[in-house]
Amino acid sequence: MDSGLSDYRQVIATLFARTGGTSKYGLARTLGLLELLGNPHLRLRTFHVAGTNGKGSVVARLYALLRDKGMHVGRYTSPHLIDFRERIVVDDQQISEAYVVAFLSEWGLKAEKIGATFFEITTALAFDYFARKGVDVAVIEAGLGGRLDATNVITPLSAGITSISIDHSEILGETAAEIAREKAGIFKAGVPSVIGPMDTEARVAIYGTASEHGADAVVDATRLYSTHDVSVSENGTAFFIEHAGKRASLTTGLIGVPQAANSSVALAMLWAAGSPYSTPIEDAAKVLPLVTLAGRFQRLGPYILDVAHNPDGMRALARTLHEVNPPRPLAAVVGILADKNWREMLDVLSEVVDEVILTMPGSAPTDRAWKAADAQAYAEQRGIHARSEVDLARALELARSIAATVLVTGSFHTVGDAMQILGFEP
Repeated sequence: MDSGLSDYRQVIATLFARTGGTSKYGLARTLGLLELLGNPHLRLRTFHVAGTNGKGSVVARLYALLRDKGMHVGRYTSPHLIDFRERIVVDDQQISEAYVVAFLSEWGLKAEKIGATFFEITTALAFDYFARKGVDVAVIEAGLGGRLDATNVITPLSAGITSISIDHSEILGETAAEIAREKAGIFKAGVPSVIGPMDTEARVAIYGTASEHGADAVVDATRLYSTHDVSVSENGTAFFIEHAGKRASLTTGLIGVPQAANSSVALAMLWAAGSPYSTPIEDAAKVLPLVTLAGRFQRLGPYILDVAHNPDGMRALARTLHEVNPPRPLAAVVGILADKNWREMLDVLSEVVDEVILTMPGSAPTDRAWKAADAQAYAEQRGIHARSEVDLARALELARSIAATVLVTGSFHTVGDAMQILGFEP
């Protein structure tokens, strides 16, 4: 085995062992580690994106639109589908295995002494890498929540919240207002703030939190960049957009009705940041058709891969399936983490597919893995036509043998593991 690859796998395994290393959320450990690194985050111009769903889609648009301007752009996202290096990208190139090994070899023990978690270490690694690469700007996706998320050490050019729905209730709160307040923790004094579509409860909570933080007046992206006549096909999402008296027809390679609003959020964040970041809608019309994102209603032959991992994400997926109407029969291979509202997710999914195959992705953390037997019992109770096949490879084979279209969904782990089995690259 190549020694470099062996070293990389070893340090990644050690890093993943820090997952859940502490249940105490906060910024102190991240700031402590960044100080040891010379505070690279203070040398970066950034955009910061939080939200329950749609973060990855908005990040992908921001990244593409900034790259189209000829800028040297970094992108930090989570989680990954197959390889850890997907999280940290500069100008379409993933961080190298050698850089990851060198960083963790030098700073791993120091990070452990501080008590830094997996995500805190990874965030510090990303900021260090972007600073050393001399990026013009970096697009940063919040991991969990916002206020106490490790990424919230930056002061961005603008900050955006894509959407609010109930997820991670054990950490962020039980209501939309509580979750909204946590995510609005990324809004800071003097920093333009942008929000996507959300209900009144969440909106009021965000406005209040932003005001408490002294943030600039919150910009409603879908009012600043209004969209209408949204149509969805297997090739993408088309819509009209209006801004500042101008109107354009836009298409994005990302599939689903919410992708129109996600486009508005990205454009509003660039507009709020001002020159040289603001992008005319006619320029966006040339770039957005090229934007794609692995695992977001991604069509690969007879397979559809979608990382819907909470009830709102599953509802959006169900709506997109209805719009696209793929060949039937349609079988869904589903693996959901136990700490998600998987019962509601199965209820939603069962309305739009012909067969549900319950499985278990091998990469799912053991402390978060659901029990397929419990899901099977629930399906039988609800009258959902489902069967269990814990081995994901066999579940995929079974689905393909009985269906014209195979949907793989439920979590990043399920979609990422399926990609590896099927030989697809993210």
